Amino acid sequence: MRYIFKFPDIGEGLDEGIIAEWYVDKGQEVVMGQPLVKMETDKVVTDIPSPKTGRIAALYGKIGETIHVGTPLVEFELPGLEGEAAITEASKPAFEAVKEEGAGVVGTLEIADNNAYLPATDEASATSSTTQAHGTGRKALATPVARAMAKEMGINIDLVPGTGPAARVTKQDIQNYFNRAGTVKVSDPRPAPTSGVSAASGELPVEIRPLSQIRKAIARNMITSKHNAAHMTVFDEVEVSELVRIRSKYKETFANEGIRLSYLPFIMKAVALALRQHPVLNSEMDLDNGRLILKKYYNIGMAVDTEEGLVVPVVNQVDKLTIRDIAIQINTYAEKARRRELSLDDMKNGTFTLTNFGSIGGQFAVPVINYPQAGILGIGRLVEKPVVKQGQVVPGIILPLSLSVDHRIVDGGEVTRFLNKIMEYLGDPVALIIG
Repeated sequence: MRYIFKFPDIGEGLDEGIIAEWYVDKGQEVVMGQPLVKMETDKVVTDIPSPKTGRIAALYGKIGETIHVGTPLVEFELPGLEGEAAITEASKPAFEAVKEEGAGVVGTLEIADNNAYLPATDEASATSSTTQAHGTGRKALATPVARAMAKEMGINIDLVPGTGPAARVTKQDIQNYFNRAGTVKVSDPRPAPTSGVSAASGELPVEIRPLSQIRKAIARNMITSKHNAAHMTVFDEVEVSELVRIRSKYKETFANEGIRLSYLPFIMKAVALALRQHPVLNSEMDLDNGRLILKKYYNIGMAVDTEEGLVVPVVNQVDKLTIRDIAIQINTYAEKARRRELSLDDMKNGTFTLTNFGSIGGQFAVPVINYPQAGILGIGRLVEKPVVKQGQVVPGIILPLSLSVDHRIVDGGEVTRFLNKIMEYLGDPVALIIG
């Protein structure tokens, strides 16, 4: 008997992933729990274990292909089960949607931009539908992978000649069409420059880059945040010469232990202690039930810049950790993020977020809230400025801060008091130790 294992829902709202690496081959014997494939999702790169013990009969999808939750991933031949139900599917094109009917497995094809499915074994029906689709307002018959590939490459799939069964469009058809077209062009209503492009055609050359899973997630999360929260941002500066002195004093000691001591552990600790005193900033709004959820734990997320985009691992129970503990976790998460080794657990249950754009060079910004959290603190670049101390103008080191909050949850007065408390801790770092 054959068992078709579909890409499982691994949580956190993930609905698709990209195959990064296959660990098994067709014909290989595997045991339950053995890793089958490495999948890149919009949050993490994770291994998918085998749900069964048996022999690999077919693999659906190649490296680089996008697989949706609920779509066939691996087909097993289970031991001790024989008969017509074990008819192989290895000859079928990789990663077509499938469904079980009776004892056999029937492939399905999808009409582009349509939710209707056609049985692949019903040649007459498929041909008839294709003929109708190829008339006026032609809709291409295509596999889901081909349709997704065309969308990512900016190609109108209805214009691509199909060479597959019943004239369906395959991935190779998409690639061939793209190769023949050369540089993809789009119409631009603005006057075209006179050099490098035809002024009469009004067409400009562009480069098409498929979106990574992380970039898709960032786009969705930013839109969700902007649509669901009332953003307000407050800017301020804090003089941190004492913090700079303390960090410099212990930096080498930490380095000898393999720990990189940045300013972020101090800031993270200050935020956690300030949240304990201003709990409304550590909450989220539940409008459906008419309530505000105040969280009694202080898990601070930190935005980490990677080649693929921002990810936000979370340091848990920051209010209970020492500066050393926080520094160790920050270093660990930053390295895991850059190697794409973060797990879903590493990014769960955050209550507030920090984003350190100052490490690149910016001073102030308007951070976007990590919805449904109530706030996010942006950290700018340290700058040396003249400051007034005890009536004297002296050199000072200034840390710019940008605090964005959900104005539905918190009012301006509480926002200012919260930010003042953070600056109080940063201006007097000893207070971070004695509470």
